[in-house]
Amino acid sequence: MLVVTTNDIPGWEIRQVCGEVFGLTVRSRNALSQVGAGFKSLVGGELKGMTANLINSRNEVMGRMIDEARNRGANAVIAMRFDTSEMGDTWTEICAYGTAVVAVPVTDAARETAARLGYTQAPGQPAQEAVQPTPAG
Repeated sequence: MLVVTTNDIPGWEIRQVCGEVFGLTVRSRNALSQVGAGFKSLVGGELKGMTANLINSRNEVMGRMIDEARNRGANAVIAMRFDTSEMGDTWTEICAYGTAVVAVPVTDAARETAARLGYTQAPGQPAQEAVQPTPAG
């Protein structure tokens, strides 16, 4: 699945808009990690446990958004964004969202990118027609 933060994909033609897609999670804060983070903030430096939690949360919501895009028949997500918000004193909502589309590579450079991403040309279709992801496995 090609995911970009731009509103278009250079060298690709958007053939169909499948709609808005998102992935969402709500995380609660671990009281012990908050205490550890408080001590760490006294001396400065990266809060590695918090960084790891944020990376895991972002990967989780990206996976959910991509699954929803696939379920709608898309092969790409454009205008992807992250959003976070605090819910009360202990919960954080993390959301990844964008627009699911069917995109077709129309330039040589885009076709090279498609090949690197594992897209293959559907048999019997002209070079400008839709490509589908190669099945995993």
